[in-house]
Formats: sequence, structure tokens, C-alpha cells
Amino acid sequence: MNLGQITNQIVLMFCLMLVGVIINKFKFMHAQTSNDLTNILLYVVSPCLIINAFEQDYSNSRIKQFVMVSIGIVIFYIIAIIISKLVFGRLKNENLRRITQYGSVYSNAGFMGIPLISALFGSTGVFYAVVSLAGFNIFSWTHGVSLFRNDEEQIDYKQVMLNPNLIAIVIGLLMFLLSLRFPSILNQVVKNVGSINTPLSMIVIGNSLANIKLSRDMLDKNIGLTLILRNLILPVIMILILKLLGVTGVAYYTTIIMAACPVAGIVVLFTLQSHGDAGPAISLMSISTILSLITIPLIFAIGGFIL
Repeated sequence: MNLGQITNQIVLMFCLMLVGVIINKFKFMHAQTSNDLTNILLYVVSPCLIINAFEQDYSNSRIKQFVMVSIGIVIFYIIAIIISKLVFGRLKNENLRRITQYGSVYSNAGFMGIPLISALFGSTGVFYAVVSLAGFNIFSWTHGVSLFRNDEEQIDYKQVMLNPNLIAIVIGLLMFLLSLRFPSILNQVVKNVGSINTPLSMIVIGNSLANIKLSRDMLDKNIGLTLILRNLILPVIMILILKLLGVTGVAYYTTIIMAACPVAGIVVLFTLQSHGDAGPAISLMSISTILSLITIPLIFAIGGFIL
């Protein structure tokens, strides 16, 4: 895998996003349609892609890399959460404080990371990428949710455990460890459903970006600092963590690409649920996504240089 290949793939994904923008401008996709497709991606397509990634021969080397990446993900989130707290924890604007802390830590691992990894590395890449996805879901739905809740509100741990992607990871991991396989026809169904993840995810993201309007919020210095942390500094920290843990090959590149993905779009949903101004969240998510066209290849190049 070289820099030219990943750059070409990212350009291709942005072209797919452009299709989503065009669909939006011609009003072929309404808000309810976008929500329905998002649910299909979350509850059906992504779990199928994940389970299919685990349908490969068991090997000790894969499990070792899988465990090392898992350790690296936990260390990364602890460091990222601490850094975001130190940088943005004292902002007087509560809404901006929540958005910047969440946005700097959590990447769009599911809707952009998994499709990109699937296109670049196939099922082997997705096998390692699910570690990042699991880490995102666990930390986002605990620490991330807590940023947008009042002190008296409790985290719904049942919601965390019943996340369809986490369930798919558990099922897939058991199948991998026990060398289990679906029957041929069912396996083809799972594989074909999972294969639409990349184009459908990009079209949905493009449709969302088409609704973005320029505003003063995009010029806020804290938004700029969040972009630097999310798109550049924290991915480099991930590279250093993986290097110290001895993670190599596909597991290494997969994990740094997942860490280099732009701000998670769910920051907008969390902001709306807390009755905050979604403007800064929308600005942050959209600019981060556009910048990732440059920053993901840059992080990939840095990772290759350090390795």
C-alpha cells in the first residue's frame, strides 16, 4: 500500500460524497430517507461487513496483533480524553466546551473509517479496524455521552452493550476463534449486504454535507484548535503508541487510518439532544471531513516514515 493508492481511494470516496451532494440538490433524498438509510447502515450493513471480516482462518499472529491494537486503542482514548479536557475543559461556553472535547477525541470510525479500510485492505483490514470501531462505541457512548449530560443524568450502559456493531464484533470474534463459518448461501448474503457499505455511507455523508451553510462559527479559534487535534495531533499520537507496542503491517496502517478520520458526525446528534446550538458541531464536522482529503494521506505518510 503506497501513498498514491490511499490518495486515489480517498478521492474516489469524496466523489461518492459528491453523488450524495447532487442527490440532495435534486431533492431525491429527504431527511427521513437519510435517517432510514443511516439506520440500515448501522443496524444491517455494517454488522454484515464486520461479521464477514472475521470469516478467515485462525492464526496466533493475527490474535497477537489484534490484542496489541486493543491495548493501543485503550491507551489512545485515555490520552485523548485527558488532552481534550486540559485544552477545552475550562471554556466558559458550555455548548462549545462539549463540542470541542467530543470532536477532538472521536473520529468518524464507522461511517468513513470502515468503508475506507474495506476498500484499501479488504476483510483483513476490517478485521483489525473493528478494534477501533469497538473502542469508539464503548468510549463514545460512555465518556462521550457524559459530556452532553447533566450531572444527575445516568449513562444507559444497556444501550452501549446492545450496539449492533459491538454485537457483530462479538459474534465475529467467536466465529474466528472457533473456526466457524456460515452456510454458503447465508455467507453470500452477508458478504453482498456488507459490500454496499462504502458507496452507501459516502452518499449519506455527502447528502448531509450538502445542507451545510457557511457561518461565523467556522471561524472560531476553538474550532480550529479542535481540527488540529482531531485531524493531525491525535493521529500522530496513535502512531507513536502503536510503534511502542510493536504493531506492524495491515494492523498498523488500518489503526492509524481509523484514528486519522474526521470528526464523528454523531457530535451533531448529541448536541441537538442536549438542546445546544448545533452550528459549531456542524461546522466542525463538515470542515474536518473536507480537510481529511489532505490530512489522511499525510498521516499515512507520517506513519510509513516512522515505521
